[in-house]
Amino acid sequence: MNTWSRKRLLAAGAAGAMLAGSVAMASPAAAEPGDSADVSVTVDIEEIKEPGVLALSIAGDSVALAEDGSTLLVRQFVGTLPTVTVTDTRTTDEVPENAAWAVLGSATDFVGSAGQDPIGAGHLGWKPRLLDGGDTGLVSEGEEVVTVIDEPTQPGNNVGLVDQELLVSTFDSGAVAGGAYTVNADLFLRTPADVAAGSYTSTLTLSLFE
Repeated sequence: MNTWSRKRLLAAGAAGAMLAGSVAMASPAAAEPGDSADVSVTVDIEEIKEPGVLALSIAGDSVALAEDGSTLLVRQFVGTLPTVTVTDTRTTDEVPENAAWAVLGSATDFVGSAGQDPIGAGHLGWKPRLLDGGDTGLVSEGEEVVTVIDEPTQPGNNVGLVDQELLVSTFDSGAVAGGAYTVNADLFLRTPADVAAGSYTSTLTLSLFE
């Protein structure tokens, strides 16, 4: 092989080497270890909505009656029922259709602490008084209930607090939903003048119905 031919062969080999090198550099590069990417995660959380309730509360758990207004024939002991609140936190949609609510009261006999004869619950009466009935005019107090030794002030109301007498009510729960209404009552115990002396106790139970 002459010198010129040898130079051509060497030049071709170099060109092939350069071509091979160019092809290798065009290959895609592999991902580098440690690379990372972020994904945003969101959520909307709504406030929990508790259903409304109709509830009764009383501002006290006792009443001490004191003698006032007695006569030669009748002894009278008076006091004031602690304020009663009816709270309705319901929406109109939560109130059953045609619903009405009422607070009723009844008392037990007065039992003597020293074994005296009891004084019947019929000797205890009340006169309800609405303190706050809201703006609708649909909440009202019950009628006066007098005792068994009184002349009736209305037909059949001289029975005393024996059997669930009305304290306060509404005939349209939906119309007064979302409000709070307060009432109390004048209490009076009337007994014959010869009632035995001593301490007596009765329980007056108030119940809310709808």
